[in-house]
Amino acid sequence: MEEIILSTVSLNQKNYTLPGVPVVVICADGWANEYISLGFAHGELPNLARLASDGYYGLARGALPSFTNVNNCSIVTGTPPFETGIGGNYIIDPESGEELMTNSSRFLRNDTILAAASQAGRKVAMVTAKDKLRELLSKGMNGISISAEKADEVSIELNGIDNIESLVGPKPVIYSADASLYVLRVGVELLASGRGDFLYLSLTDYMQHKYAPEASESREFYRLIDFEIGKLLDLNAVVGVTADHGMNAKCDSNGEPNVIFLETDLVQEFGDGIRVICPITDPYVVHHGALGSAVTVYLPDGVDAQKVADWIAALDGVAEVYSKDAAIIKLELPGDRIGDLFVLSERDWVIGRTPDHHDLGKLEGTLRSHGGRYEEMVPFLISKPLNDKYAALAKGDPRNFDIFDFICNGIKS
Repeated sequence: MEEIILSTVSLNQKNYTLPGVPVVVICADGWANEYISLGFAHGELPNLARLASDGYYGLARGALPSFTNVNNCSIVTGTPPFETGIGGNYIIDPESGEELMTNSSRFLRNDTILAAASQAGRKVAMVTAKDKLRELLSKGMNGISISAEKADEVSIELNGIDNIESLVGPKPVIYSADASLYVLRVGVELLASGRGDFLYLSLTDYMQHKYAPEASESREFYRLIDFEIGKLLDLNAVVGVTADHGMNAKCDSNGEPNVIFLETDLVQEFGDGIRVICPITDPYVVHHGALGSAVTVYLPDGVDAQKVADWIAALDGVAEVYSKDAAIIKLELPGDRIGDLFVLSERDWVIGRTPDHHDLGKLEGTLRSHGGRYEEMVPFLISKPLNDKYAALAKGDPRNFDIFDFICNGIKS
């Protein structure tokens, strides 16, 4: 492998010293800490255990709402949602009034460390499971950017590499454990071949949506994940692992989904014109049926927002209700891309729009989802010991989007 020159880049008013060794940051989608703590307890994750014992293992606070686009954008920029402009997977565009996905880099307001590192001469590679993230996160980046979902469609012009399937085999089914494993295997191959030395690998949470931590399928999945992470460690990379969000069952004691159809309820109580937007909405309906634990509410002119907020707060299953101004301050959300109210549910509830907006028949098994306060805390692992300054910061309120900062600036020399 070619010598990697230590360098410094400036990004979003912070300096990052890029290590003179390969860097791999993994956004392990849906990794509630229960999954790996169970694996540690059973001795099933030796490579992650090695990473934790040789380096740092703790918890970090993610960005709210605890959704994929929101947190991936925060992680690659090192900034909260009010700076990235990404407060959900799905929004009402303030310019057009249209409901749409935030899958395009035009929605991302600040710069990424992937772009900065590539401009500094690092061999940057970004591999995502879901194609919805690929274009969004590759803003300004020179290098390799591919998704497992469309591994059969790569080209030098679009992705910086071609024929990726020759490295690790045919593309996986997106609704499978293989979708995440494929991302890691591509990362290993790019690192081993010298085609990448600064990697961001973003997995998918299909398995966590489908299986609880104690399920045999989950435990086998994490054993396979651990095996691939061991290869990255053996290639002498500094490896950081965090998550975009955790995961919880959203059901009653009989296993039936706990759903508040908030738009239906609000229209019935306050009249027409109220719109509820579910920021979890994305193309992957088998995961969650577009039901998550956070929504934003748009009110027509003349409606008393405080009266509506008080009414929502009294509903079974609702944990928190914020005005727009409070959501900007307390939840760090971009004010122009949320409604008049922002609502978070209790741990085992989700919030939807109307029954017609959500096809629960497409769910595979028990409804497990995320988006609220109870999926906010996630694992935070770094394969090298922290220096004194960052060891102290880790005892405070580390954020998942601090992981590049910790790896670049916080490793003990």
